[in-house]
Amino acid sequence: MTLQALIFDVDGTLADTELAHLAAFNQAFAQEGIGWQWDVPLYTQLLEVSGGKERMLHYWKQVRPDVTDLGNRVQATIARLHELKTAAYEQAVRDGAVQLRPGVLALIEAAHAEGLRLAIATTTSAVNIVALLRRAIGPDWQRFFTVVEDASTAPRKKPDPMVYQQTLARLAVPAAACLAFEDSANGLMAARTAKLATIVTPNDFTAHHDFTGALRVLPDLAGVSVAQLREWHAQSTPQP
Repeated sequence: MTLQALIFDVDGTLADTELAHLAAFNQAFAQEGIGWQWDVPLYTQLLEVSGGKERMLHYWKQVRPDVTDLGNRVQATIARLHELKTAAYEQAVRDGAVQLRPGVLALIEAAHAEGLRLAIATTTSAVNIVALLRRAIGPDWQRFFTVVEDASTAPRKKPDPMVYQQTLARLAVPAAACLAFEDSANGLMAARTAKLATIVTPNDFTAHHDFTGALRVLPDLAGVSVAQLREWHAQSTPQP
């Protein structure tokens, strides 16, 4: 089956966003006076949990195991922290703190020019996607992407395949005609469960992950052409 569509994760795949996210989390904690301070080693571990709210709740359970009632009060605090964190991240993006990874924009433009359909399948929020791609690509960034699925439309986070399954349904393209792009083990698992051949470009936060089953593991997308993608896709074995 010929290659018809490319599906991209966002955080860590399209751009090295995690240091900006980490700084935004810590800014939110300071604003709320909650007394948390995450460093890079801790945040690297916490990235095993997909989703910002889920990550904070997971940490809350670690540092306050005595608090067994995680009801409305805790949920409201998590929601407030996430609002503050999102605002801080958006400002960092506007200030130019986040850039697309090497080769990403060139590949997106080339694939679009050759008629491939492009989609986003991510567990990040819609506002984060808009902030990043508006800054990196321009106000017309949406013209490249036929489908955008995010945390608001796919509440079950990776490694659950929900976001990829919904993306494929909206594309109306079989998984065997697509390639996914990921940076993490959770993302790879989600894509592979959705029967997608997957190219992985790890970053400093995910380089230690197990990427068994990936079609290719590359340092980044610099120099990767659409012709190469078509060749790799043709060599891939469809998931049973």
